[in-house]
Amino acid sequence: MTHIHDQAMNYVYQQMLQRLLSFFSRAERTALQLMIQRLVVAAGGMERIGDYKVLAIQSGSRDSCYTLALLRAAQLSIAGRAPATFQLRVASLRMNGASSMAQENIHRSYSSLFLYDDPRVEVLMVDNREVLPFSHPAPISDAGREANRLNVLMVGHRRTWSGPIDLWDDGYLATGEFYGQIARWDGGVDALVSSDTSRQQKQFLEGLKRAAAKAGLKTSSPVETGFDELFALLDEIGSDCYRAFYAEQGQAAWRPAERFEACRRTTFIDIQDMLVSNLEERWPLLTEFLGFQPDELAAQISDNEFVSLSISAHVRGLQACFVHGRSYEAGVAEYLQRALVMMRRKRLPERLCEQAVAVFGNPARLSEQRGLAAAEAQKSLGLNEAQLVCLLFAPFVENGAALERFLRQCHPGMLVAMPDLHRAMQGNPVSEQILQWMVDVSGLPVGLLGTLYRMGPVPGAEGRVVDPDADGVDLPSEAADFGDDAAVAGEGSAGH
Repeated sequence: MTHIHDQAMNYVYQQMLQRLLSFFSRAERTALQLMIQRLVVAAGGMERIGDYKVLAIQSGSRDSCYTLALLRAAQLSIAGRAPATFQLRVASLRMNGASSMAQENIHRSYSSLFLYDDPRVEVLMVDNREVLPFSHPAPISDAGREANRLNVLMVGHRRTWSGPIDLWDDGYLATGEFYGQIARWDGGVDALVSSDTSRQQKQFLEGLKRAAAKAGLKTSSPVETGFDELFALLDEIGSDCYRAFYAEQGQAAWRPAERFEACRRTTFIDIQDMLVSNLEERWPLLTEFLGFQPDELAAQISDNEFVSLSISAHVRGLQACFVHGRSYEAGVAEYLQRALVMMRRKRLPERLCEQAVAVFGNPARLSEQRGLAAAEAQKSLGLNEAQLVCLLFAPFVENGAALERFLRQCHPGMLVAMPDLHRAMQGNPVSEQILQWMVDVSGLPVGLLGTLYRMGPVPGAEGRVVDPDADGVDLPSEAADFGDDAAVAGEGSAGH
């Protein structure tokens, strides 16, 4: 760039900064100065800030967009009064369950903050373990979609049929692996900056450790703190979190391989204490400046950020119908009632409760809702209803311990073929018809079913189901497991 062009762009950036700061309250402006001070100290002083690189993860959630706005304000504020400012890497992970709304929120926030053409900012995404420039119109690649589908199933099947419905734990594993790798990419980064609350950090680390156990990875002591221990945990589980599932055939390698640093130098900078405004005060900045479009209902009652609200309710209905011998409607009704209890406990606006009842509480609409949710699961996750039901029973692990129960409940006509199913998973030849049935019902190739078959029980798989709003009160495992504290609190679901 020419000197004149640089001057013109710097003027544009400073004009944008002034508009951004006009949305900040007095308290937020004070917090911004404290954040700048924290970053300068971490860098080793203002004379070293130009060589300091900060990583921000962008999921399209309300809080990740807000945090990015704060970081951009800090970056440009320093640039306005010093010879150099810190470098910023912003990265997102492409996953099957990500909503189009989340992708649009990411793109609009990047555009509003003028990130795309600023040489001090890297805007990246990861698709099927490949690091690429961010491109919001590009769908997830076919290879990435299939790898993600297989990972969801392999991790999801590592449970007992009567245990908590942690079907989407692969989201924690994929995200953890992404954190570890993107921090080593192209010279690495000095710090990961996050505004996640202590409870969100702890919930993520617990989910990551639970998912790692399902993937056959050993981790040490229970989570004691927050993201201060994230990178130590990631080093412990290694750079390929799925190696126990795929053995020699493996998945795609992280690439381009030559651009990853062998060692990571990243530390964690926690800025949760700097989020001084409440949610209502942030809406003008989010909606008017960043162009953020919320889905408030999903933000309050979604099971987690890795699957949509409608799919979560659909799975509860399927569990009631096929696992517990009740009606689909009863499962959805139970899901709704628990959601309403938690929403009212948090004193959320009654309009959100009414919205939840309108979506899930009308028996006349449930048949239509079930069809729409099934179509969404097929489109976004690549799973049909039969495969979701199979996932609920997890019939293949531990030498097919729950296989007979699954067949009696869902496929009684296949009971006569049960010996052949065991033989197939043991690697012995059986008829093509049997093999095709196994693939159709599970969504997995027979070789991977054999891998699950040989895997023993997951340590702690019968663990309690905890309601995060009940101060540790245990709940029956049959009850809906609203395990994602962040999502229940409306603090972090993608696209919300």
